Amino acid sequence: MPSARLIVCLDVRGARTVKGTRFEGLRDVGDPVEMAAAYEAEGIDEVVILDIAASSEGRGPSLEVATRAAETVFVPLIIGGGIRSVDEARDALNAGADKVCLTSPAVARPALIGEVAERFGAQCAVANVDAARAEGGWEVRTHMATGRTGRDAIAWAAECVERGAGELLVTSVDADGTRGGYDLELLSAIRAAVDVPIIASGGAGTSEHVVAAFAAGADAALLAGALHDGTLRVRDVKVAMAAAGLRVRSTEEVAA
Repeated sequence: MPSARLIVCLDVRGARTVKGTRFEGLRDVGDPVEMAAAYEAEGIDEVVILDIAASSEGRGPSLEVATRAAETVFVPLIIGGGIRSVDEARDALNAGADKVCLTSPAVARPALIGEVAERFGAQCAVANVDAARAEGGWEVRTHMATGRTGRDAIAWAAECVERGAGELLVTSVDADGTRGGYDLELLSAIRAAVDVPIIASGGAGTSEHVVAAFAAGADAALLAGALHDGTLRVRDVKVAMAAAGLRVRSTEEVAA
């Protein structure tokens, strides 16, 4: 059985990590490379670095932070934000990414998912699904949740997998930054629709929220603000995961 992964997300604007609530009210929370190194030392399994301004500015991700992070940490890196082509995906991989996260440009041009998967492998293509509750389900949002697409999020998640995505990063727009827990109904619905790993994102505030995400079908849980401000610690979350019967990396060290 694969280990249940704990992932930290560093939303980057310029060369700084920022965090807000429901994608609004962004505040500076630190240097992303220093933060990535600290989380690696605490036992984080993967690091996501998203250039949150890239799609809105019509460009690929700025890779200066990614390059420095890749030189500093050794856990897998997922790099994303604004990737529009195979060439930009290659640039991110050459900068040190292990996977690329395909965001708003993939919604605008879904063929991008298949192009990246065919060139670099499905395991490299992580499709981002930002989902907001709408009448009867969830709607796909783009551009930091400001873009209304009219697309059904469950159907879009299934399409991403059909096009070659090897993993989904599923973020609840409604729960993001609230610390009230992941949208478990959303996770369960997407779990029923796809057979690839799902990263749960948006809303974690306690270790119990993380454990609940795995029970709802997630293969990995992404944390941001609750780690950044010290409300949660990587070690404590992993202890709770192990106590719930989940297999975690370095269980013996975590439980010591």
